[in-house]
Amino acid sequence: TASVEFLSGGTQTNMMVISSMLKDYEGVLCAKTGHINVHESGAIESTGHKIIEIDSHDGKINIDEVRKYLENYYKDKDSCHIVHPKMIYISYPTEYGTLYSKKELEELRRLSDKYNQIVFIDGARLGYGLSSPMNELSINDIARLTDVFYIGGTKVGALIGEAVVFTKNNMPDHFKSLIKRRGALLAKGRLVGIQFDTLFTDDLYFNISKEAIDKAYRLKNIFKNKGYKFYIDSPTNQQFIIIDNKTIDRLKELVAFEIWEPYDNDYSVVRFCVSWDTTDEELDYLENIL
Repeated sequence: TASVEFLSGGTQTNMMVISSMLKDYEGVLCAKTGHINVHESGAIESTGHKIIEIDSHDGKINIDEVRKYLENYYKDKDSCHIVHPKMIYISYPTEYGTLYSKKELEELRRLSDKYNQIVFIDGARLGYGLSSPMNELSINDIARLTDVFYIGGTKVGALIGEAVVFTKNNMPDHFKSLIKRRGALLAKGRLVGIQFDTLFTDDLYFNISKEAIDKAYRLKNIFKNKGYKFYIDSPTNQQFIIIDNKTIDRLKELVAFEIWEPYDNDYSVVRFCVSWDTTDEELDYLENIL
């Protein structure tokens, strides 16, 4: 039986899920580039839980590398000196806009069952992942293959809010009290529920996510047609483009984007995001500037 609880934002949700489902000596496996590892200001560590880094491949973890880590941990006679791995965290889409295949998630589920791991999917951008033409998963597949995931509202049309889904009658005891204890219980929490009721009426959540993906592919083609190179081939709403630093200095005065990481001495990787409310007029403007 699935249980749903509403929280206000992604970092708060990740912190609440991880801290409530792990014992104090347990840690969470995560790609080096995972959101909880690089973009949450140490929120998970502040709860006393270690993030155990796994190499990242286009934003994803490799199942064989996770298997190797767990095998080595359980073979180690001195494992009492090492943080006990208990949860595997992934994002769908990842921090680089990439997607896990159905086969990869099924392999992750089998591995997790073998080593008694909790599978947690950060779904802050879940709508954009499920609406991608490269997606192989339904929301039912997500529920079947995970122990807990959340449906992101904040990035997919809601003013605020994430819907946490505990998929196997496994919501931690007194979860609402734990939310309250961390100052995360909204006095007007019903407002988040109203937003999700609206988003899941007449497939609105999926329709506006699909609209964003269509805009992302148009943005991708704009850059391609102008001769720009991509750092990664993202099939979702985040696009990563390699741009020379002088152009970046001019461009950032005219449009909003994020400098993601250095590429070399003269170029950087920048991230452009589209969302449910990106307009054709905005893309026309970007195309004219380029």
